[in-house]
Amino acid sequence: MTQVTKRALAASLKKLLSQKTLDKITVIDIAEDCEVNRQTFYYHFKDIYDLIDWIYTQEAARALDGNKTYETWQQGLSHLFEYIRANRNFVLNTYHSVNREHLERYLHQEAHALLMGVIEEQAAGKNVRDADKDFIAHFYKFAFVGLILDWIKSGMREDPTGIVARLSVLIQGDFAAALERFEAGH
Repeated sequence: MTQVTKRALAASLKKLLSQKTLDKITVIDIAEDCEVNRQTFYYHFKDIYDLIDWIYTQEAARALDGNKTYETWQQGLSHLFEYIRANRNFVLNTYHSVNREHLERYLHQEAHALLMGVIEEQAAGKNVRDADKDFIAHFYKFAFVGLILDWIKSGMREDPTGIVARLSVLIQGDFAAALERFEAGH
């Protein structure tokens, strides 16, 4: 029942964001729209930003849907773009709010998880320190998130398929080459 209530509260917030900006929405608005009392909201979440974090965390797992391998990372990134486009009002309101870090934290976490899956797969059989693998993922995550944030900022006009295709061409072979260089250096 807890997950059902949380999903209902999330749906209410998303619905309200199609009508007004995040800074104009209160916990009371969400509770009334969801037809629960305020205490029910606070039983599940500390505040609206906690709900936002929960939405991003829950929905990100579905957006990436296990596409964290060298052969499928492009699909995972494409799904992330699709998720953002499908939740346009929610993402834009989060992006334009004073608490934009919720969106950025979500994107950084998901990009890092996506990249670590690819890097771990590419590092199989190589003697590369975990810190070096993490460094590679950390470096590329900023490029991925930067592209996504620029796309959001520009109104999500460009076809994400083209962005992912160009990124794929740009970094083809980079992970394996970086891992080999780290292996040789240690």
